[in-house]
Amino acid sequence: MKVILLQKIPGVGDIDQVKDVADGYARNFLFPRHLAVQATQASLADLTAHKKKQTKDAERELQTAQNLAERLDGLVLELKEKASEKGQLYAAVSATKIISELKRLGYTILREQIKVPPIKEAGEYVVKIKLSHGLEATVTVIVST
Repeated sequence: MKVILLQKIPGVGDIDQVKDVADGYARNFLFPRHLAVQATQASLADLTAHKKKQTKDAERELQTAQNLAERLDGLVLELKEKASEKGQLYAAVSATKIISELKRLGYTILREQIKVPPIKEAGEYVVKIKLSHGLEATVTVIVST
């Protein structure tokens, strides 16, 4: 019996795959647990429409990520922090401070997307921001006292 898998099943296949399985396995295991549906003309048409929508959504998400990467790449953030006479900052500049500054400028970045070295002294630092689809942007952070 041909079925469309609704979830990844080890040893059988991945989501949205059309597989040929034993009738008893489909009726007694897959269907009652809502792991698969029978591959009829209607369900195959739904699957095709679903895959087209997923492709379109992925393309839109990629375009959004590319636009964000282009806008972020080369951006310079200037942060003014308090420091001791030796130049040591009283509080290290963390990813949270960089995120709040980016948010003030209109960019929405998540904490786990920023790769920042420990910033404990005034100076110029390069911060990498990892975006979806493997895209990456480089932002320069200038910390002054």
